Amino acid sequence: MEIFYFAIICVLFIFAVIDLNVGVSNDAVNFLNSAVGAKAASLRTILIVAAVGIFIGASTSNGMMDIARHGMFQPEHFYFRQLMCVFLAVTVTDVVLLDIFNSLGMPTSTTVSMVFELLGASFAISLIKIGSNEGLEGVNTLADLLNTGKALEVIAGIFLSVAIAFFFGIIVQWISRLIFTYNYKKGLTAKIGIFGGVAVTSIIYFMLFKGMKGAAFMTPEIKAYLSENTLMLLGIIFVVSTVLMQLLHALKVNVFKVIIMIGTFALAMAFAGNDLVNFIGVTMAALDSVLHFAREAVPAGISADEYMMGFLNEPAQTSVWFLIGAGAVMVYALCTSKKAHEVLKTSINLSRQDEGDEMFGSSSMARKLVRAGMGFINGVNKISPKSVKRWVAKRFDQEHATLDEGAAFDLVRASVNLVLAGLLIALGTSLKLPLSTTYVTFMVGMGSSLADKAWGRESAVFRITGVISVIGGWFLTAGAAFILAGIVASIMYFGGPVAMVVMAALALFLLIRSHISYKNKKNEEVRDVKMDTVLNAEDPQEVWVALSSHTADTLCHALDYAADTYDGVIRAFAREDVRKLRTALDKIVEEKAWLKKQRRHETLGFRRIDKGLAFEKNTWYYLSSNNAQQILNTLTRITNPMKEHTDNNFRPLSPQYLEEFAPYQKRLVAVFRGISEVIRTGDFTNAEKLSSEGKWLKKEISNLRRVQTHRLQEDADNIKVAFVYLNLIQESHELLSEVRNVLRGCEKFFIDQTDCALPERSL
Repeated sequence: MEIFYFAIICVLFIFAVIDLNVGVSNDAVNFLNSAVGAKAASLRTILIVAAVGIFIGASTSNGMMDIARHGMFQPEHFYFRQLMCVFLAVTVTDVVLLDIFNSLGMPTSTTVSMVFELLGASFAISLIKIGSNEGLEGVNTLADLLNTGKALEVIAGIFLSVAIAFFFGIIVQWISRLIFTYNYKKGLTAKIGIFGGVAVTSIIYFMLFKGMKGAAFMTPEIKAYLSENTLMLLGIIFVVSTVLMQLLHALKVNVFKVIIMIGTFALAMAFAGNDLVNFIGVTMAALDSVLHFAREAVPAGISADEYMMGFLNEPAQTSVWFLIGAGAVMVYALCTSKKAHEVLKTSINLSRQDEGDEMFGSSSMARKLVRAGMGFINGVNKISPKSVKRWVAKRFDQEHATLDEGAAFDLVRASVNLVLAGLLIALGTSLKLPLSTTYVTFMVGMGSSLADKAWGRESAVFRITGVISVIGGWFLTAGAAFILAGIVASIMYFGGPVAMVVMAALALFLLIRSHISYKNKKNEEVRDVKMDTVLNAEDPQEVWVALSSHTADTLCHALDYAADTYDGVIRAFAREDVRKLRTALDKIVEEKAWLKKQRRHETLGFRRIDKGLAFEKNTWYYLSSNNAQQILNTLTRITNPMKEHTDNNFRPLSPQYLEEFAPYQKRLVAVFRGISEVIRTGDFTNAEKLSSEGKWLKKEISNLRRVQTHRLQEDADNIKVAFVYLNLIQESHELLSEVRNVLRGCEKFFIDQTDCALPERSL
């Protein structure tokens, strides 16, 4: 049997490597966000600095492994087989859960996931022990088996991290912006030395008291010396760093970039050193357990169901080679993981200074928070002296903002994020507050974004919805980790070796499938090069060319989709295919959201072209865009009655109606496709002919509507299907009006008015 458990160790090591990959992919956002978002250096340079920090942090880590051995349960009350179920269940659950969050691009806490997986798995095994009355000598309650106090600390840490980090992020960034303004390069000589001294001192304090506190070289003597001489050491560091930063500024070195790179290194080192237990701690505990069992229990003839694991209360002694290997895997994951970039993208987009492609929609809670915030700001404005308001407004004037090309925010905010996050983490550690490092770094970034006026009225509701979603995901992590690990541990315990193998194989299968699905998804996503040009190009003429081309693509897509859907739902109704009708309604909703998103992008583009041109083209753009949206609304009004009629199994559309309407259906689809082709090619020579065709078809459909209305009055035909047919006729008439308006707007929008005067037509 011990051979089986050695095989389990091999599996655990495989999962540990996978866990290092998926864990670093999620945690990377915490130390890369500021440097990447501010474009402090090239991505390659940032990754090199972070990689060095990770490798040093992981290779010197030694003091954080005990939580996996006895942090969440009392090992002296558990048998060897029971804890092996716990360890394997935790590892299997962790890799799958973190991979899900990575695929969604959502940052979460690897510490919370590991802690609650340990708690959930040991909770399930504890219930089994109590139910079967196995090895309960000296145990009176469930609390004697578990360390519930630690779980309560973690939960409290979530609330503390969110509130404290967000509050101080707002305050410190607001003060920093008052000092530096958005044009921070002006008058920098008088401020940069002191700011740099404070920043570097804070980062070094963070490194000494948080990043290196678990390092192997941090002996009790060194820790005691640092503790006794903290103020003196910090004072020396402040003086030296202030002078050094002032000197670097005199030598034309960008001090903000130096601060950001030092902060990135410090945070990367701290995360690797302190969060390494989240990735390999359980595996190391399982390895020690198997080796101890083989050495002590097997020679004595004690079975896996009889040997108690009290030795896990002893301090962990992790081989330096394991630490170096873990550091190497983490560096590889950081440099190669594409999912890390997705998580990073979420955090940067939520803190971006300007408006753009918002990843999240609107929510009721976000709208209420925005209204409450606006009410608070209005209240403060009413009681503030006018002179103060004028001075603050001048300091927060963004007209001359200094922002590097492609940066989401400036170097001042990036520096504040890194320095404040490190300082709060170090302060919380020294005060023994259970702050989550992941939550601190994320919420500091969100608070500084709010203070920096990055959440304007046009974007605040979307950003707040995103923050709420991320915070909700944190609590979901805890609940999902607890429940899933408990279920997996129970299955493994009752199913024995077979269940352990099956669950491990299932986890590998889910990971492989997730990787394939993610890769396919990325291959299907076509990068919107035209919109990138619209949002990033400096030349207004270049922006206009890309914007007009993007608008044409959007409208062509909408018209082609409308033609296909219109034709498809009529055919599905004739065949009584309710599934296709339901699918069509769902797809229309998705298409509406897509079209709304494109319209928001294109509206942002109008702000970046020549104002005179924008004034000339705006009316015709919105005429076309609004009618494209109305076409989708009309398709909904056509499809919904058909779906309800078919879903209720009412009498189908008669062959007479189908034959009668077929020519109109065919010609309407042809008009849609013809107009789409005109817009796609930019050749409007056939526009008049298509518009006339649409006008004639509208008249013919009006005649058909009168015929159908008379039928309703005179015929004894089924009234339900007759009404659905009448609705189809009426809405088809409306579709022709809308598509002709799209064509009219496009003629005016795409053709230079100075070269071509187009005749007005009555629609």
